[in-house]
Amino acid sequence: MAEIPEPASMDQLRLESLLQVVRGMARLLILPHNDPDPDALASALALQYLIETLTSAVCTIGYGGLIGRAENRALVKYLDVKLQRVEQLEIAAFDRIALVDSQPGAGNNPLPPGRWADIVLDHHQPFREQTTRASFSDVRLDVNSTSVIMTGYVLAAGLDISPRLATALFYGIETDTMGFERHPSPDDRATYLRLQPLVEVDALFSIQHARVSREYFQSFAATLRAAEIRDRAIVAYLGEVPTPDMVAEMADVLLRLDGIAWVLCLAACGDKLYLSLRSTEMRPNAGQVAQQLVRDLGMAGGHGLVAGGQIPLQGRDRAELAGEVTRRLLEALDLQSVPAEKLTHC
Repeated sequence: MAEIPEPASMDQLRLESLLQVVRGMARLLILPHNDPDPDALASALALQYLIETLTSAVCTIGYGGLIGRAENRALVKYLDVKLQRVEQLEIAAFDRIALVDSQPGAGNNPLPPGRWADIVLDHHQPFREQTTRASFSDVRLDVNSTSVIMTGYVLAAGLDISPRLATALFYGIETDTMGFERHPSPDDRATYLRLQPLVEVDALFSIQHARVSREYFQSFAATLRAAEIRDRAIVAYLGEVPTPDMVAEMADVLLRLDGIAWVLCLAACGDKLYLSLRSTEMRPNAGQVAQQLVRDLGMAGGHGLVAGGQIPLQGRDRAELAGEVTRRLLEALDLQSVPAEKLTHC
C-alpha cells in the first residue's frame, strides 16, 4: 500500500502540478475576486511572487469592482503592489488566467465571458462545476483562508517569505477568521503561528486602524437605524452604499451584538443587490444558507460561518428583493413568526 503523503509533501506535489501549467508561458493574469479583501490581495501577491521567482513568466494582478474599505486601501498602499483594472487590460495578451480566492461561476470575479480559468485557488463553498475545467485547481473547503493555501506553496518551494508578504498573508488569515473567532482549522492556526514572527507589527497596526471616511459613519448610522432583531438573528437593509464591501463590514459589526447568532446585511450598489451573511453557529452552514437565499435570483457562496452573494437588479425593486431574501432567511431559521424588534429608535 502506498504511503499517504505528509502535508508538506502534499504541498510539494501540488506545487509541481501548478508549475507544470505555467512553465513555458510568458504572461499570467491573476484575478482575485471583485472588491478584493486582504485574503484575496495577499494570495494574489503570493502567487505572483511564486510564479515570477520559479519561472520566466511575468504576472499581472487585475481586479474588478472597487477597493473601498479603508483597511484594504491601506494594505495596497503598504504592499506597494501594482494592481490594474481588468477593463484596462488586453485579456488576449495573457497565456493563462488564475483565479484566486474565487471560482469560475461564482459571480463575484472579473473572469471575462468566453474565458475560463486555467488555475483556481480558493477555499469557499461550493466546489463549482466550472472549476473542474481548470488545468489546475486547489479548492480546500477545510481552511478559512486562501492565504493558508498560498503560504503552504511558498514554503514548499523553499522560498523566503519577506516581512511585507508575511504581514499580508497573516492579515489575510486574521480577517477571514475574524481574529480566530470563526472556528479556525488546524492548518489556519499552524500557518498563522508560522507567519507571526515575520510580521511587521507597526505596519499591521496602521493597516488595522486605517482612517475611515465620512461615508463609513453614514453607513454605520444607517445600519443601526435599519437593523431589526428576530430572536437570535438580526437583519439590516441599508439601501444604497458607496462600495459593496461596506455590506460585509456592517455585517461584521452587527455580529458583535450579544445574543445574536445570525446576521444578514443587504444593500444596493450599482446594478446589484449585495448580501453578507454571518453566523456563530456551525449548523446550518452559512455558505449553504446563502445559496438557498438567492437560489433563483443570483449567486452566493461562502464557508461555515461567513457567506455573501449578489443579485442583479435588472429593473427590480431593490427593497422588495431585500424583503424576499430576508423572508427566506427567517424561514430557513424558523423565525418567520417572531416579531421584529428595532435595534435602535434613533
